Amino acid sequence: MCNFTSQNNFFGRRCVWVNGPVIVGAGPSGLAVSACLREQGIPFVVIERSDCIASLWQKHTYDRVKLHLPKKFCQLPRLPFPQEYPEYPSKKQFITYLENYAETFDIKPHFNECVLSAKYDEACHFWRVVTVSKTDLTRSETEYMCQMLVVATGENAEGVVPEIDGLEEFSGEVIHVKDYKSGKSYNGKKVLVVGCGNSGMEVSLDLSNHNAKPSMVVRSSVHVLPREIMGKSTFDLAMMLMKWIPLWLVDKLLLILTWFILGNTQNYGIKRPSLGPLQLKNHHGKTPVLDIGAFQKIRSGDITVVPGIKRFNRNSVDLVNGETVDIDSVVLATGYRSNVPYWLQETEFFAKNGFPNGWKGKHGLYASGFTRKGLAGASADAIKISQDIGKGWKEVSNKNKNKQNVPTLRRCISTF
Repeated sequence: MCNFTSQNNFFGRRCVWVNGPVIVGAGPSGLAVSACLREQGIPFVVIERSDCIASLWQKHTYDRVKLHLPKKFCQLPRLPFPQEYPEYPSKKQFITYLENYAETFDIKPHFNECVLSAKYDEACHFWRVVTVSKTDLTRSETEYMCQMLVVATGENAEGVVPEIDGLEEFSGEVIHVKDYKSGKSYNGKKVLVVGCGNSGMEVSLDLSNHNAKPSMVVRSSVHVLPREIMGKSTFDLAMMLMKWIPLWLVDKLLLILTWFILGNTQNYGIKRPSLGPLQLKNHHGKTPVLDIGAFQKIRSGDITVVPGIKRFNRNSVDLVNGETVDIDSVVLATGYRSNVPYWLQETEFFAKNGFPNGWKGKHGLYASGFTRKGLAGASADAIKISQDIGKGWKEVSNKNKNKQNVPTLRRCISTF
């Protein structure tokens, strides 16, 4: 896959020189960058902490999940979805698409390698990426050295578990939505779903469909839009309207049409933000909920909307409005966060919250999949990153082939 030199350093750590970029993450973002580089004949190494590609999709999504946007907005560069796929592919179909994508572009990640640290070596002018690989019997470390590093671990690497008063005292099951699979095991149970984004809404719907009794916590305002308006994707309609009229007016039209379809959501405990859905997404990265049936369950009373949580008790939860609700289980649909600050030793390009200031930093550092624009944003990042790498590839490749670089590389390895 790539040209590299390898030797063991004083501490027994395997050292590998990568003649091309190291890509951290084998999700859709990492695969997209890899495919674009492969087309240009640029070698690369993909490092993945899990044992499969797209581990978030394969291991940490619920069974009923589908793409929320039409497939044309979700396909990766250079390979469209199969024509026979529905407008909104299922979890299984999307995973199959990604597996075919990796096979088509001969992408073979180094699985089960977790990045411990990545730091730019100012003296040697390359990145040092240290990984650890564990099995039942052994633990081994590898240090990859490269002149380009692509961070493709994405916005949703780790589930967020908030600190809520009394949660540790609750006697029932508490899981994050990343560990939720299906409502089958919740038949007849009273389940509190904490969070009202797309995940919270869809999990509440799934629980209701499996005869559970979900209560969904809506602590702040949120936009709920129908997934389709007059048979057309709401997102697709918005993109079309934005070509002709300003963003604020598109928001107004979407909200008027939503009112005719869903009615006044505030009557059911769901307040709308002051900013329109598209303006809110652009300014604050907050995605509107695309309803696929949960709101009808809310109107019928099968899903109960409750306000913020004051504290948990052993078998119940006290709400901020003074009510107490008996519950058996809790599903935390409280979002995800980037894990980049834990391993990337760089503070100028990546902020403390783990999000970068764009897609390109200094010293050959790139970020893919952090635009808060979903798969379309990841694809756009991949194209820009691969084109930028391609421009300087010949110069970098010639330097790596220069024999004078070999002693320098060996000196840098020995000084670690």
